[in-house]
Amino acid sequence: MTTHTPVDHDPHQPRPTEQATAEKAPGGKPPGGPGPRRVLARHPVIWFFTLAFALSWLAWTPYILSGNGLGLWHFTFPGGALGSQLLGVLPGAYLGPIGSALLVTWCAEGRAGLRAWRRRMTRFRVGARWYALVLVSVPAALIVCTAAVSGQGPVLPPAAVLLAYLPALALQMVTTGLAEEPGWREFAMPRLQDRYGPLGATLVVGPLWGAWHLPLFLTEWGGGPHVDPVKPMEFMATTLAFSAVLTWLFNRSGESMPLVMLAHTSVNNYFSTAWTDMFPSVPDAVTGHAFLLASVTAALILLVVTRGRLGLRPAPVTG
Repeated sequence: MTTHTPVDHDPHQPRPTEQATAEKAPGGKPPGGPGPRRVLARHPVIWFFTLAFALSWLAWTPYILSGNGLGLWHFTFPGGALGSQLLGVLPGAYLGPIGSALLVTWCAEGRAGLRAWRRRMTRFRVGARWYALVLVSVPAALIVCTAAVSGQGPVLPPAAVLLAYLPALALQMVTTGLAEEPGWREFAMPRLQDRYGPLGATLVVGPLWGAWHLPLFLTEWGGGPHVDPVKPMEFMATTLAFSAVLTWLFNRSGESMPLVMLAHTSVNNYFSTAWTDMFPSVPDAVTGHAFLLASVTAALILLVVTRGRLGLRPAPVTG
């Protein structure tokens, strides 16, 4: 299994393999040091996914058992839908993907790896056109697809919604975006991409990203204990297709994590902030259909245009 090198590199060139890193280490020893750190360093991607699932699912157990979920625990998280997500969902989200990514990075690469991780996470300077593209195209695609699925056109939302849109997006960036994307895209994607290519990596990350959410479908987050089984299946298909879009954005922008986080959270923010006011008579279930349609359409276009490379430039031929 390949690993991140603890120094920045050209994002369009292959990353050094774990074997090459080991050969450069004193005495030819693999990274990570003795004991548990070395165990995690030998198979970082496997350990990342294992810990991300285990830690999040364990932390979500009270939420799933509470009155917000199965009702086996006679306690309801306060604050309504927003409060229950902040108190019931978010701690497990932070503990899983980002927590596991940081732990495995430290075990495999030490402080140098964490410093490099921080530099990649703060790669904001990618050009204003990229931010404009994401901010405009994501809600536009969801509006068009909602209209196509429902047969109803959008209405102009109240001024209060427009004023709240960007502040709500900023909140989403430091909650959903920061909790998830440093794990799925910053940690797992490049390592898997080195070994399986961009499409192969997407076919791994996409379904696992979706599966990580599955226990939440037993709660009010996903519909509760009597949720229609079609809903999580549709969600899994959506995460696979949307992962192709995020892979392209990650590669094409030079691995800009803030931009990838913005794309992810723009979907959440549009549905939670503006969608209901723009489509007041459309059932909530249509949001899932619209997101699936938009994701599949964008993924197919990108796969065809990039011939499956999803923004990753081929390595230069040497010799």
